[in-house]
Amino acid sequence: MQHVLTPHSIKIEPFAWWDGAFSEDELNLLQTKAAAAEVRSQVGEANGGIEDKRIRRSDVNWVSKNADTAWLFERLGNIVSACNAQYFGFDLTGFGEPIQLTNYNGSEHGMYGWHQDFGGQVSRKLSLVLQLTDPSEYEGGNLELMVGGGPQKMKKQRGLVLAFPSWQLHQVTPVTQGSRQSVVAWVSGPNFK
Repeated sequence: MQHVLTPHSIKIEPFAWWDGAFSEDELNLLQTKAAAAEVRSQVGEANGGIEDKRIRRSDVNWVSKNADTAWLFERLGNIVSACNAQYFGFDLTGFGEPIQLTNYNGSEHGMYGWHQDFGGQVSRKLSLVLQLTDPSEYEGGNLELMVGGGPQKMKKQRGLVLAFPSWQLHQVTPVTQGSRQSVVAWVSGPNFK
């Protein structure tokens, strides 16, 4: 007898990892661009945003898709396709907004408190975080997801991509020394029904 998965028997995982998708040169390029971020991040940026340093302290740059950046969108798109097929099973349409390069500076105790990745004009379904900084170069700055009623610290590893449902509570704890750079992207799709 063949077992058929029904929508009610599909388990959505709280997160998934992807490793080895980017070369050292690509990681160095992205890290340099993220470290040079100059725009003060805001809380609720998609909805007009406000600067509230009690909730978020970081600088960002935005990357739109063009001839020079298509490789980044394509690489992340391939990761999304594989992770979504194996772990999430969401109806996705693609990247509905620019990719964010983020810099959390230790001199400012860069951080982002507990939040969800709700979008403004698009329905964010999956969030991706690519860690650019080697963990030996900073202290603190832990990416944590609320899993099973408590925070779970995510693995720190340069080049590692974490994918998780955008509704999941997560935070970046204060960086106490050095600085932490990352790429953050959101994958959109039709509203959940």
